[in-house]
Amino acid sequence: MKLMKLGNRPDIFVTSGNVRYVQAEVPTDLQIQVEDVLFRLHKFPLLSKCLRLQALCLESSSSSSSCIVALDLPDFPGGAEAFDACARFCYGVPVTVGAHNVVPLRCAAARLGMAESGAERGNLAAKLDAFLASCLLRRWKDALGVLRSTAAAGRQYAAACEELGVTSRCVDAVAALVVSAGPTAAQAGPSSSSAWWARDVSDLDVGLFWRVMVAVKATGAVPSSAVGEALRTYARRCLPSVPVNGYYHYSAAEQTDGNAELTTKNHRLLVEKLVSLLPAERHAVSCSFLLMLLKAANILGASPATKTELTRRAAMQLEDATVSDLLIPSSASSPATETVSYDVDAVAAILEEFTLRQAAAAAGDREEEASHARWHGHRRSRSAESATELDGARRSSSASHGAVVRVGRLVDGFLVEAAKDVSLPLEKMVALAEAVPNCARPVHDDLYRAVDTYLRAHPGMDKSARKKLCRVLNCRKLSEAASLHAAQNDLLPLRVVVQVLFFENARAAASNPGTNNNRFADLAGGVKALLTRPRSREVNTDAETKDVQMSLRVGGLGGAPAGDDDWSVEGLKRTASRVTTLRMRLEEEDADNDAFVHRARAGLVRSASSRVRAFCAIPAGKPKRVLSRLWSSGRAVASRS
Repeated sequence: MKLMKLGNRPDIFVTSGNVRYVQAEVPTDLQIQVEDVLFRLHKFPLLSKCLRLQALCLESSSSSSSCIVALDLPDFPGGAEAFDACARFCYGVPVTVGAHNVVPLRCAAARLGMAESGAERGNLAAKLDAFLASCLLRRWKDALGVLRSTAAAGRQYAAACEELGVTSRCVDAVAALVVSAGPTAAQAGPSSSSAWWARDVSDLDVGLFWRVMVAVKATGAVPSSAVGEALRTYARRCLPSVPVNGYYHYSAAEQTDGNAELTTKNHRLLVEKLVSLLPAERHAVSCSFLLMLLKAANILGASPATKTELTRRAAMQLEDATVSDLLIPSSASSPATETVSYDVDAVAAILEEFTLRQAAAAAGDREEEASHARWHGHRRSRSAESATELDGARRSSSASHGAVVRVGRLVDGFLVEAAKDVSLPLEKMVALAEAVPNCARPVHDDLYRAVDTYLRAHPGMDKSARKKLCRVLNCRKLSEAASLHAAQNDLLPLRVVVQVLFFENARAAASNPGTNNNRFADLAGGVKALLTRPRSREVNTDAETKDVQMSLRVGGLGGAPAGDDDWSVEGLKRTASRVTTLRMRLEEEDADNDAFVHRARAGLVRSASSRVRAFCAIPAGKPKRVLSRLWSSGRAVASRS
């Protein structure tokens, strides 16, 4: 730390309790009260350097005939210590100046009028300004120390620092040192990070930090990644971590005299300042950091503009987030709630913004590819440059699809956690599940887990509500393990179980035609066991049970013994009748889902073996033509065997 020593005369100041006086042969004739300390000094050395004291003494002498002038200096910048240093300077007694006291001394000198004009040359104010410019503001740690001291005493002389321009000079000096990264920057210590200055500036007050970062960004010479790292460092240091239940717990001291409200206000201001400093570049800060700020903004009640900006920025890189990042506590959470409520609306807003951006990007890619095709349509072979551009566009499209799939898994993982909330409305659950594009869910296992979790967390759901929730599932996209679980899940509607069994049997038959798929025997057995025991959430009628059993036999999961007459004419007629009966009952059960049988039958035609396709594609009114085709197919198979 650089120091400056002023004065070389012997120290003649004496302290006795709350009184400080000068030992001299000449008696003192000036008494000045600063805070609770009384100074007994002489007029001549002080009045020759302090214009303010000259004016006060003239006013006091005109109203009093006493030889001793008594003055009072309330709200003096820097207090008694700063006035003591100024008095010592006037007497020529040594005074040591450094980064720790240069700001209060400069403000005290301004209050006393210790400037060059009208007073003795080489006054205190000029010396302090020269020391600041030539030494302190050229060294990293000294410049930061001076900047911190401008706000250390609160409002006592912060306004004076602003008026004198000390604060702005310090801010500009710190920003210049960040940009230059000269030899003095090495005093901050070795660091492999590009933002070697981030840890030091994180000690600043939020207002000073904001001004420094604005000055740093204005230079345009600092990478956005370094700015983002500084913001993350400051947030980790000054912003409390968001608790699990989304409710800040303050200490006993913070809860008294309105301190909790003041702390919340300061934290809210901090979040809004940080958001205003975010670099425009996409990967300057991580998506986790953006969602952390959004969590804090939700709890602290930040402005809508702040939340909107965080939503927009998080949507730009949503594929990089994790499920824990998306667990944004609802602003309605309280410490009394045992189950955490997450803000589904915030996640839906982020997903909507992400979807819009992906749609705009896809439209731009298609337009660019079409323009390339029109531009080079007259050529038989494209140039190397155009081919490279087209390949780049295709790679970008592939990367975009990968991002969409990652976001789909992310949202499904969030739904699993959000479904545990007993207060989550079914409409929000379904809306968020349907907001994910179909191409983002190649597999519905995570979505099935979310549906199952919601059903278990809401045992009072009626049959229609459970059907509405299960409509978001595509049973064709369930894995074997998920299908096995769904077939034995007594919380699902029977209709979903039938769909699962249809598609699983078709998949098994398509993958191994002509073989007995024993791995699905357990699946069928599980469903049969399900039908034999009472279901806890819905009452099964005998007709519904027979429908499911018929569907098991039609789909090849019924466990019919090998060598029965299912391939006979009578067996085929019975099968056709069972398919028709099953279809009619399912259509009567739910008029909104009357297209299911046709979708299932079409899917089976595309994926199953010839026998399964024949069974499931039998029209209700024209069985003879299909039966004859199946009969010839059966004879051909028998002849080959």
